[in-house]
Amino acid sequence: MWLIVLLIFSLLWNTSFAQLTADEILKKVDEVTYAPKDQFYKAKVILIDKNGRESYREALMYQKGTHKRLVKFTEPADIRGIGFLSLPDDVNYVYLPAFKKSRRIASHIKNQNFAGTDFTYEDMEALTYSEKWKPEFLRKDESHYVLNLTPREGRTSDYSKLVMYVRTDNFYPEKIEYYDKAGNLYKILTRRKIQKVGNYWVAFETEMKDVKKNHTTRMVLDDIKFDTNLSDDIFTVRNLER
Repeated sequence: MWLIVLLIFSLLWNTSFAQLTADEILKKVDEVTYAPKDQFYKAKVILIDKNGRESYREALMYQKGTHKRLVKFTEPADIRGIGFLSLPDDVNYVYLPAFKKSRRIASHIKNQNFAGTDFTYEDMEALTYSEKWKPEFLRKDESHYVLNLTPREGRTSDYSKLVMYVRTDNFYPEKIEYYDKAGNLYKILTRRKIQKVGNYWVAFETEMKDVKKNHTTRMVLDDIKFDTNLSDDIFTVRNLER
């Protein structure tokens, strides 16, 4: 009897997940990735060229809510201070210490890479997936929902589409394929060592691979802190230039 009850419960449970729409899945992705009120971490950044040669950097990242993000390099000395600031209403700045001045990033240069990494300014902007991308359900396998994402009306992107692999157990976006305007695979983002820290899921290693250039940027997180009531003063041009 209990076996029959468990089988029915399991069937109903799986059916309820199968009934999720693409929009509902993507909304859950946003809820998971932007769950903390604020977050801070240090990151070791490894750049790997087509010959396998590696160079190392260190960076700090601050995030508040869904629309405020500050990234700043701290090592090595020749790039120390280079930073990126993302604010609400599609406002983004880059700071280059050599010029001692911040520059607002125009829409037509968002496809430029940030400080030699494989992340463009568009990749780094603080914006939920649901705000920018319209999802279409492609398929579900044993461990992932697979979504096709295209820019929503009124939103611009250097990518024609993204293909996102969302874990079915926790709705964490484990892999994203980026396609260029011609529909060719451009880059692949892979998140590894996904663990729960307190109430939040975190990928301790993130890799962005440019398949055209055969160049990779790998970020390894350290010293992660959540919900520390970060000040709004952190997310200002003045602080970016400090």
